[in-house]
Amino acid sequence: MDCSIIIVNYKSAGLVADCLRTVYAQTHINFEVIVVDNHSGDDSKQLLTGSFPQLQWVQMDYNAGFARANNAGINRSKGKVVLLLNPDTLISDHAIENCYRSLMQSQYVAAGVQLVNPDGSAQIAGNYAKTGGLNYLLPLPYLGNFIKWLGTALGAGKPNVPHANDVVEVDWINGAFLMVKRNAIEQAGLMDEDFFLYAEEAEWCHRLKKTGKLCLFGQYKVIHLQGETANAAFASTGRGYYNLYDRKGLQIMVSNFVRIRKEFGLFWFMVNLGVYVFEIIVFPICLLIDTLFRGRGAGYTWAQLGGYVSNVSRLLALSPRVIANKPYFYKVL
Repeated sequence: MDCSIIIVNYKSAGLVADCLRTVYAQTHINFEVIVVDNHSGDDSKQLLTGSFPQLQWVQMDYNAGFARANNAGINRSKGKVVLLLNPDTLISDHAIENCYRSLMQSQYVAAGVQLVNPDGSAQIAGNYAKTGGLNYLLPLPYLGNFIKWLGTALGAGKPNVPHANDVVEVDWINGAFLMVKRNAIEQAGLMDEDFFLYAEEAEWCHRLKKTGKLCLFGQYKVIHLQGETANAAFASTGRGYYNLYDRKGLQIMVSNFVRIRKEFGLFWFMVNLGVYVFEIIVFPICLLIDTLFRGRGAGYTWAQLGGYVSNVSRLLALSPRVIANKPYFYKVL
């Protein structure tokens, strides 16, 4: 078996079906597909196994999130490489087999491809680890823009690869398309099951990178309907990881801080937490000034301020547990 493709499903059978049609049409190596269902409680199994009888179905008895579900798939898999593939992706130009061949002929232990929007514009697919996880300060309202300006003034490099057209070495790869050699998994271990959703692939890549180098094969493109499944699950909107104001934002915030504690240690956890708390003072002052000058054109809303304060309060309540750094399932739904 060349490649084991693992797709986690949670009430997204339509997206999975669209994804699988492109996988089977575009992939001509020896591969298996393992769909792990996170207790969707609907007719996903009937719809998907009826249309794709060759796929393997793994049923979780609760909503296990991304890391635990993928681990269940990895434990079932037999391929030389494992591909974690989001259900909201569409394969084109034989991207899976091309990535597989390039990875197996290379020194790299894991690889991603260039993720693109349906219009062909680039998404962030590869990232660089920044000291102490300070890049997680960039989404902060108002204060984040100042930190970004300061970092640019001090010559700090970008935390990600905006667009890759060729091979680019990175520190961690977007989990929407993450292909890993089996021997690297055997050395680094499975994904950390403390994570429910978000930041788990970054922490995993940190351990994978200890076994060898990671890269993007930017010459291969995969369409990613960014955030479709998570937004549906959280009743949220928006793309990427700049939402800090609703249930999805809370999960992003908590997962990011769990990663900071695990990967960068207690000192950097406290530094980042202190800045997030300080933002509670900065946010209303800047929002008031912004509203006075721009009215309804202000960059943020008072509702977002309330959501941010609520989420930071919940983060603070969880902080003693995160600081202790003992096994715990950080699902905050």
